[in-house]
Amino acid sequence: MKKIIFTLLFLLAPVFAAGQLSFSKEVYSFGKMLQGETRHIILEGKNSGESPVELETAMTQGVGGKNFKFPKKILPGKSFKIEFDISSEYAEGLVTHTVILVTKEGKTFTATLEGEVEPELLFSEKLLDAGYYAPGEKREWEFYVWKPDGKSKPELKLAKEFASEFKAKFTPVFLNIEKIDEIKEGGKVPGLKVKLSTKGISKENSLPGQKSLRRIVTFESKGNKNAKPEILIIGYWK
Repeated sequence: MKKIIFTLLFLLAPVFAAGQLSFSKEVYSFGKMLQGETRHIILEGKNSGESPVELETAMTQGVGGKNFKFPKKILPGKSFKIEFDISSEYAEGLVTHTVILVTKEGKTFTATLEGEVEPELLFSEKLLDAGYYAPGEKREWEFYVWKPDGKSKPELKLAKEFASEFKAKFTPVFLNIEKIDEIKEGGKVPGLKVKLSTKGISKENSLPGQKSLRRIVTFESKGNKNAKPEILIIGYWK
């Protein structure tokens, strides 16, 4: 996967006499990227204070930030770089990443990355209702999947970690997508009819006393192994 380097410039803007990392922007846009793409990000900044800043860690508040590289100590008046990768394998649509630098004293400095992830596949339903549910009950849902270009044939499979609870059957169809809230068969767009079923959703991962059911199910695109589109199942435990 080709990596594109974006640089954020953090300009000198003194605020406190103590160690202070200054930022040029509160929000930075990284534009558009395809689902499954990874981009390498470089953040540059400066300690505009009068004392050293010792960093304990750097992270993103959100899924996708990884492989962080950062200096352990930034002296007064010195510049620094924070490097990391942003992966979009589970993301789609508008995305926000808050980048957080944490000092050894627990102080934080943040910057925001915003952008848009173009989905690998489009789903007629992304939110499935399990209703009033007891562990071990069967459920089945049906929805359609197609490619954004409306021409290519989609290829999809259920991620293997969900095979113990769910089964998915994929049937090739041609879809009419003229009304996005009323997808139906009989058109010219190649797609898949997906029947997702379960013989029992486990309550194992629910918190004690939790009444709401929430389960994310991940699929894999055979055409793009790095894209991991997801659907959400919701309900209410009996």
